[in-house]
Amino acid sequence: MRILIATMFLVCIFRQAHTQVRPSGIFADHMVLQRGQDIPVWGQAAKKTKIKVTIDGQAVNATADEKGTWKAILKPMTAGGPYVMTISSGKERLVYHDVMVGEVWICSGQSNMEFQLKNALGYKFEQKNSSGQAIRQFRVEDKMSLQPETELKEGNWVKADSNTVGDFTAVGYFFAKQLSKQLNVTIGLIYSNWGGTLAEDWISRDAMLNSPELGEAAKNIPDSWDGVKQRIDKQLKEWAYNKKPVTNYSVEQLAGQPAAFFDDWQKGSAPASWEWTGKLYSYRGEGFMQHRIKLDSSYIGRHSVLSLGQTDADMELYINGKLIKKGALSGNFQLELPVGTWKPGDNSVLLNLQSRQKNPAWFGMGLTGNSNDLFIRFADTTINLADNAWRVMPDLSKPYHFDFLPNNTAFSLYNAMINPLIPYAFAGVIWYQGESNADRAFQYRTTFPLLINDWRNKWKRDFPFLFVQLSSFGGMQNSNTGSTWAELREAQTTTLQLPNTGMVVTTDIGDALNIHPRDKADVGLRLAGKALTMVYHLPGFPESPLYNSVDFSAGDAIVSFKNASNGLMARDKYGYIKGFELAGADHKFYYAQASIIDGSKVKVWCSQVSQPVAVRYAWTDAPIEANLYSTEGFPVGPFRSDNWKGITEGKKFE
Repeated sequence: MRILIATMFLVCIFRQAHTQVRPSGIFADHMVLQRGQDIPVWGQAAKKTKIKVTIDGQAVNATADEKGTWKAILKPMTAGGPYVMTISSGKERLVYHDVMVGEVWICSGQSNMEFQLKNALGYKFEQKNSSGQAIRQFRVEDKMSLQPETELKEGNWVKADSNTVGDFTAVGYFFAKQLSKQLNVTIGLIYSNWGGTLAEDWISRDAMLNSPELGEAAKNIPDSWDGVKQRIDKQLKEWAYNKKPVTNYSVEQLAGQPAAFFDDWQKGSAPASWEWTGKLYSYRGEGFMQHRIKLDSSYIGRHSVLSLGQTDADMELYINGKLIKKGALSGNFQLELPVGTWKPGDNSVLLNLQSRQKNPAWFGMGLTGNSNDLFIRFADTTINLADNAWRVMPDLSKPYHFDFLPNNTAFSLYNAMINPLIPYAFAGVIWYQGESNADRAFQYRTTFPLLINDWRNKWKRDFPFLFVQLSSFGGMQNSNTGSTWAELREAQTTTLQLPNTGMVVTTDIGDALNIHPRDKADVGLRLAGKALTMVYHLPGFPESPLYNSVDFSAGDAIVSFKNASNGLMARDKYGYIKGFELAGADHKFYYAQASIIDGSKVKVWCSQVSQPVAVRYAWTDAPIEANLYSTEGFPVGPFRSDNWKGITEGKKFE
């Protein structure tokens, strides 16, 4: 028996070493090939192996090099199919069925591109009607690598039907649906994205090293996972303790401290996972959250209700040094608090989060859920706890570790999820990302163009690159407090200086309370309209007006726009335009009035600013009040006329 097993093992080794031809995993049944371009087909085999690729009467030969790499290039084809493609070598023959030639688009970015159709508005309708759509998707599996990989090991092209379409990228699906309808061809989507990731995760190491802006940081990124672990542990401790020595606290020690004791801790937000707080990304362990509550003496004799939103952690809850609750606090936890819980002046709410990870979907400490579920409620008053006034501290006296995730380093998603796609032929890229870069929005002016140029250099083609400007999410700051998301949108707009790029505005279809708005149909349709105009040169697809210039010579602001030849309108039943601010030489902004003049210009004025020098529109994280549109119904893009220093300038990738 042992001899038989050994013989079979040797036969397997012989076959793998001498006869196995392994095309890249992107080549599979139901694949979509790009029309009108050379079509590379590549993979691995034993060195010097001769390979033949055939499809629709074409036959192209290739020979594996000394490293076993081979590539055949088919001549351009017109749209059509289904075809059968074969890859053969000697007696070995691989056959791929139901191959279509059409338009292929890469769909990449973070969670709003990853957002699946089954979670989007209109899913039931699309599911019912999906079988008639000529749309197919190839999903690149989530993977990280510290070194560039050259091929995908496996994968499947999936045809849209009622059983599969729910797993399609929602933005990509609606984009493809419109393209297929207008172009009458099959659309192939290459779905390569990862939620919560930085743009730097999607750029190659050599591109970052050659960047004057990012090169120095790139030099310091380790090339081993042990090195990554040491680096992020060091960064966590420096951040948590403000570069002071690490001090371990017991919850009993902290519970007795006055509220002012916690002022030196780093700020955190709720609702939010610690995953998106400072250097706590990928930290897996225990920790503390604290919030100061100021009350006057009238609240001392009252009952109250404390609601802490959503968490799956075991927890100890202290108020003013007294243990209130201990144990699992899952769900939208609410607790009745008796008379005498609170005191006049500063009160301290302290949480000791002791994650046991009972819920596999839970991936980090923090208070999550809906903003409306974090509060202290008295009979006549509700105190909101959904803010950024929390203080956070990891408990490094307890066991902890890090789950390696893309933002622990850079390059890793490019290496594993983009580089292996090269040199697959495609029409262009649609991109939805930027939320995770908002804190360094000014630097995104460099980072985002670097990413686009990097991909174009790798494919040796200036392909179309279309992207989604950030939607509306978060608070409604004014220009005097600043907005990271407004600055990120501006960085995206400046990227339009690159040739063959296009942007769609989505501030009107966001959700101020949800970073993942469910209306993905309008996003996809706007991207499709941009592609049909810019790439396929079809008329009749309008786009958002964008700021062009301003004239302050008459003592007010006269703003002109691009893409507004058919006129502007206020989406308001009273005809009022909202969202504008004006500032004078003192750089202090005031809300302003506005009216449409000459059909496509806007006059802006304000009694507090007699000599304006700067005008801004929709300059907030969530500009949900902004209501200026083109007459075709497309929102005017957020803008500012000044170049004054913003709140993200000087913040750098580390």
